[in-house]
Amino acid sequence: MAKYENDVRELLTLIGGKENIQAVSHCMTRMRFVLVDPKKADEKAIEKIPSVKGTFTQAGQYQVIIGNDVSVFYNEFTAYAGIEGVSKDAVKAAAKTNQNPVQKIMSALGEIFAPLIPALICGGLVLGFRNVIGEINFFNNGTQSLADISQFWAGTYNFLWLIGEAVFHLLPVGIVWSITKKMGTTQILGIVLGLTLVSSQLLNGFSVADTATADIPVWDFGFARVEMIGYQGQVIAAMMAGFVLVYLEKFFKKHCPEVISMIVVPFCSLVPAVIIAHTVVGPIGWKIGDTIANVVYNGLMSPFGVAFAGLFGLLYAPVVMTGLHHMTNAIDSQLTSLYDGTILWPMIALSNIAQGSAVLAMSVLQKKNERAQQVNIPACISCYLGVTEPALFGVNLKYGFPLVCGMIGSAIAAMISVGSGVQAFSIGVGGLPGILSIKPEFYLYFLLAMAVAIAVPFILTMIVGSRKLSKEALYGENVTVELTAASVTESVQIQEECADETTDETAVLTELKAGLTGRVVPLDEVPDNVFSQHVMGDGIAIEPAGDTVVAPADATVSAVMADTGHACGLTFANGMELLIHIGIDTVDMNGDGFTVLIEEGQKVKAGTPLIRFDREKIHEAGHPSVTVFIVTDEGDAKEIQYLSGMDAEAGQTTVIRFQ
Repeated sequence: MAKYENDVRELLTLIGGKENIQAVSHCMTRMRFVLVDPKKADEKAIEKIPSVKGTFTQAGQYQVIIGNDVSVFYNEFTAYAGIEGVSKDAVKAAAKTNQNPVQKIMSALGEIFAPLIPALICGGLVLGFRNVIGEINFFNNGTQSLADISQFWAGTYNFLWLIGEAVFHLLPVGIVWSITKKMGTTQILGIVLGLTLVSSQLLNGFSVADTATADIPVWDFGFARVEMIGYQGQVIAAMMAGFVLVYLEKFFKKHCPEVISMIVVPFCSLVPAVIIAHTVVGPIGWKIGDTIANVVYNGLMSPFGVAFAGLFGLLYAPVVMTGLHHMTNAIDSQLTSLYDGTILWPMIALSNIAQGSAVLAMSVLQKKNERAQQVNIPACISCYLGVTEPALFGVNLKYGFPLVCGMIGSAIAAMISVGSGVQAFSIGVGGLPGILSIKPEFYLYFLLAMAVAIAVPFILTMIVGSRKLSKEALYGENVTVELTAASVTESVQIQEECADETTDETAVLTELKAGLTGRVVPLDEVPDNVFSQHVMGDGIAIEPAGDTVVAPADATVSAVMADTGHACGLTFANGMELLIHIGIDTVDMNGDGFTVLIEEGQKVKAGTPLIRFDREKIHEAGHPSVTVFIVTDEGDAKEIQYLSGMDAEAGQTTVIRFQ
């Protein structure tokens, strides 16, 4: 009889049967299902299965928490159900089929524009700086700019347009490249197609409106004439052309013999894509982009524009949390192309400022709560610089009222901005530096809106927070145990006493050292419901400053996620079992950035390197790098203490004590 035979049989029934399972895989602690119909899964009944510790749904995956024995459970489940498990990538891809059309579109837009954001921000700063030195008349009674009175700054002004043009006029190249990268096709073909959209042989797209129809150059094929118009700054047209290339390449790869594919596929993909881009999807995309931009612009400039702006300012922060805000990048770019500026982006910058001001108020309120300040201060700084996610998810959404206060301030500031006709040259750095991208004639109005975005959320959050926050939230948890010089001395004394009383072979295990260099935080602060709610057990977490996980004591390696390298399990002499999990949802990385240095069944000494990882790759993949150390089985240990709130050195600092 299999170990989990009854539980496996029950889970298969309660999850909707074999026919309801589209894909299944597992990580270190959880079964990961993609279900045909998630509503068929009886969550309450599943959570009553003895071996199940909990369930939740995330990113289209229905996850069933099993624990350290998940690999055994998984093997028994797939064998009993008569299905084959698949890779983590396959599960992730299948999970996307559970998204509705809007979620799929927004997800695709996000993945396309994400690689372009650094360039767009840089370009916005460049245009803002050019604005300061070349467009604002500071000198000679307001008649000359810095570039007018200084040859150096005049040269700098002209030189910086090299970057500005590359970012905004030649944007279609980046868009088509990003589409081919996302869709897994040949990226250099995407770059070439993008270049054909902005070639110097074509009439610059920004000059079309000022050029007589008779003067527009054409390709004359005898039976047809095609206007030689460039698509500089066009977003929708470039996206449509990119997808034409992608699907042509996929079609020819599928039907072309491998022996001639290197010749046939690029030629038969690129040439038709260029023709279709300039004759069909380019003109259509141009019209669609112009229509969307016109609707937004006219809506904001209409008699109801201020009300529309207030609604946008109110809802933008929640929209960011859903990922739908990626659509604004395309609209902003189109507005910039069509109207030589955008009225939308200033409201986004003001929303960032408003949410940052709410966090600033929380930082003042919680100035004596050291643990909260570790989140508040960095979140506030990043928010004021235009990156709102740490503030939204780490502070404002957590408490609720700061989010609402920020939304109110953002709405009022947006109404002032649109009511005053504030425009930016382009997308820029959100938050306080956003003023660098604002057209000079609107500086004073934008400064007024900024002042409102700072003051209103700050004051509201201070008023509400002073009444609503508990003493625990204001001053921190008194129960948090921190290492002091005395506790270190005590630890040394314990070790010395044990050394006197026992030999190395029979030494009594009374503590675990930090398995990683970094800041030790309570498990409650880990951004994962399974870990933070102690579903798998109690423990600590470490925000890594190092890149190598080491054994916290002599142990036997009881489990290793060899294919992904993101987790392992240890068993100590007293029967205690420890789960080590690097990062959150890093199973999706499929081992990229992780190097496993041990194998299952290996005996390791305290301080032995277990896994090496790349923090930058984890962050680039969009995952937190916080690493958890969870006691999944206490064994013979008693009176366990979990120490946090200090900086730890791998293999040196005590983080768990017991008898």
